Amino acid sequence: MNRIRLGLVLHPSREVAGVVGAIVDWAAGRDAGLYVRDTDRQRVPPTVTALPAAELPACCDAFVSIGGDGTMLGALRLTVDDPKPVLGVHLGRLGFLVEVEPPDLPAALDRLAARDVTLEPHSCLVLDVCGTESVAFNDVALARQPGTGFVSAILAIDGQRYGYYRCDALVVSTPTGSTAYSYAAGGPLVSPAAQAVVVTPSAPMAGISRTVVLSPDESIRLELRPGSAHVAVEVDGRVIRYLGADEAIGVRYRRDAGFVVRLDPRRHRERNQLKLSLLDLPLLPEQLRELLPEQLREQLNRRELPPPR
Repeated sequence: MNRIRLGLVLHPSREVAGVVGAIVDWAAGRDAGLYVRDTDRQRVPPTVTALPAAELPACCDAFVSIGGDGTMLGALRLTVDDPKPVLGVHLGRLGFLVEVEPPDLPAALDRLAARDVTLEPHSCLVLDVCGTESVAFNDVALARQPGTGFVSAILAIDGQRYGYYRCDALVVSTPTGSTAYSYAAGGPLVSPAAQAVVVTPSAPMAGISRTVVLSPDESIRLELRPGSAHVAVEVDGRVIRYLGADEAIGVRYRRDAGFVVRLDPRRHRERNQLKLSLLDLPLLPEQLRELLPEQLREQLNRRELPPPR
């Protein structure tokens, strides 16, 4: 087995010491190299090498994302200029991208080191805001600021004006992101294997009121109309800029911008299908738990107990 170099991407606030410790123990027995962003230096043991974020992709063969989907998206954005496989370890609440539970991590790392995995390609959106580029693997949203009116924007495709929106928010998503903000706004589910750009208005009141699905080869421009509210530009849920009337953003699609490690693609799809079904049930988590067989409830209770000291 060739020596593997792994970059660790940590959730910004959750406790990750247990998972990091398991990775360090695994690496020690295999002469694997471990790296982390220098901003996380104090959160990892001294055997993990800290580097500036921009240098990590070139130094690593693969990445391990420790957190939820947001951490996974951050890892994909980190490697967008030099795509590397990203394995997701689940410390989140729902998780459509992450696949591995902490107890299963050593076996997953063995498979990753042996290249016995499936690499799932993911597209991204490249956003141009006033000459500054950002990338989104889920979605780009123009969201109104409360109390300032509504988003009023013109949709232009390949330079031709298609129509206008008047709504609370406009969401432009990748197929992967179709299960996120776009889905909550009433947009369709799009297979991750598809190549498409989905534009969905949230709470539309005038103009285009339905989702528009576009080719990945079409360029998109959203122009704020006079009288539009000031909007927050969100990239994968992070506000990167505020825009006023008469300003615009451009969006284009980039194929194979990131690679997610899959150990069992079919099982992962089945789990996501179940998670989406549960999202549509008007029940609290504790009510859903009561619907499970007693044996499964006991397993969940054991998993949620704090580890022995």
